[in-house]
Amino acid sequence: MKYLLVLLVVLAGVWIWRSRRAAERPPAPLTPPPPARRPLAQPSAMVACRHCGLHLPASDALAGPDGPYCSAEHLRLGPAQRTGRVRDAN
Repeated sequence: MKYLLVLLVVLAGVWIWRSRRAAERPPAPLTPPPPARRPLAQPSAMVACRHCGLHLPASDALAGPDGPYCSAEHLRLGPAQRTGRVRDAN
């Protein structure tokens, strides 16, 4: 119990010391407002590679006769041959 009383007295002293110190401190200068934000860029259209299905921006895709491709190698290989089987989700 004695230690609890000593702790309370010390905490009260620190609180009084900090409150007086804060009262003596001059007020903080006003900070200028933050600069205005630039408007966000418009989102670009996304396309899927005809070979692997990777989604990429239309501006980065390579145009092929069958549609967009993610790389020159996939453009050369052409569309992937789908077996029609559904992959197991696990």
